[in-house]
Amino acid sequence: MSNNSSPVELGTKNIWPLLIQYAVPSVIAMTSTSLYNITGSIFIGKGVGALAIAGLAVTFPLMNLGAAFGSLVGVGASTLMSLRLGQKDYDSANSILGNVFVLNLIIGIAYTVAILLFMNPILHFFGASDASLPYARDYMVIISLGNIFTHMFLGLNALLRATGKPKISMLTTICSVIINIGLTALFIFVFKWGIKGAALATVISQILMLIWQIAIFSDKREFIHLKRDTFRLKKKIVETSLVIGLSPFLMNAAASLVVIFVNRQLAVNGGDMAIGAYGIINRFVMLFAMIVMGLNQGMQPIVGYNYGAGNIGRVKSAFGRTLLLAFCVLALGYIIGKAFPRQIAELFTNDEELIGLASSGLLIVLTFFPLISIQMVVSNLFQSIGKSGPAIFLSLTRQVLFLLPLMIILPNIYGVNGVWFSMRTADLLSFSVALTFLIIQFRKSKKYN
Repeated sequence: MSNNSSPVELGTKNIWPLLIQYAVPSVIAMTSTSLYNITGSIFIGKGVGALAIAGLAVTFPLMNLGAAFGSLVGVGASTLMSLRLGQKDYDSANSILGNVFVLNLIIGIAYTVAILLFMNPILHFFGASDASLPYARDYMVIISLGNIFTHMFLGLNALLRATGKPKISMLTTICSVIINIGLTALFIFVFKWGIKGAALATVISQILMLIWQIAIFSDKREFIHLKRDTFRLKKKIVETSLVIGLSPFLMNAAASLVVIFVNRQLAVNGGDMAIGAYGIINRFVMLFAMIVMGLNQGMQPIVGYNYGAGNIGRVKSAFGRTLLLAFCVLALGYIIGKAFPRQIAELFTNDEELIGLASSGLLIVLTFFPLISIQMVVSNLFQSIGKSGPAIFLSLTRQVLFLLPLMIILPNIYGVNGVWFSMRTADLLSFSVALTFLIIQFRKSKKYN
């Protein structure tokens, strides 16, 4: 689709080709991001060492929290954008664009200042040892300084998808990943900058792509573009965006809390190598989870537009097809992880202890992995139609309702394996709740019949 195309086709085009049109760019973009994370971890593990892997894993809660604040604005605003476009309220749509820009700036600055002021205590609390702290700190200082640009980049990318430009959104992400990988290799293996080089590569790549995004949205020929008066924050837009975005925010914030518990339990029961093992497992699992997130991103503008336009049949159709694809993706991850656990671990490190811990943990964690597709897609469905209550509830079931209590109990009984047991049990329980909740909702409302 051209840059100047109207989003009207969201309400008219056949669902399968429309979902492919919007989901494929998002999937490619999310997969590219995940592959960068994997590649970056491999470069750090092979070029810096096993302790650097552990230090990187310690930063995951802060990274998740940064993503949480980014999704609070970006996801909420993009959903609202889709709804307003479906209602043909183009003035509000343009105002949303300007408000996203300002909100990301404010939140990004506040988050950066808070992290930099309390960096060492935060990282220690998150599970960093005296040995892994220098690596974690070196990485997070640079990432935090670039946080403003990250928020802007992710927020505007979400709006590119919502305004009918999924291919442009994909290209900005892919270009960011390619630049990131190239610079990471250069900075680690040639310049010998260690883990600092990996962080600097990330920030530089996102700044370059942010410049491109701003150029796109500054073009007055575009259907939705930046105007001087759109930068004034409007209470209704801000409140509505934040309420809608509250679900993914809480999900990411809860994920940060869970990772803190994971790292602290692993630090007590297994030390730095156990934390490093979790870092490897997390990278593999997130590769497939990010693909599902990409499918969800492709579904979001379709569902949001058609719900706003009152086309409930198309909402159901888009949801069903997305769920089918999501299940197949996670099933593939399950098969690969179960078949090649040691080979996966060996990609990241040559340390035998770390390889053993990561491969055995992966086998346990993946037990009910395909079932998580239900929870992920159902939660996104309610988020996409602006139903923040059900979305928030479903988003929090796995991490808060199940995983945290299990994480407190099982590691005290089974040690490191107790952490892995907690994850697989939470997967099964959250699947059951999401399925039950969806059935109840469908029966309660004629809208979903």
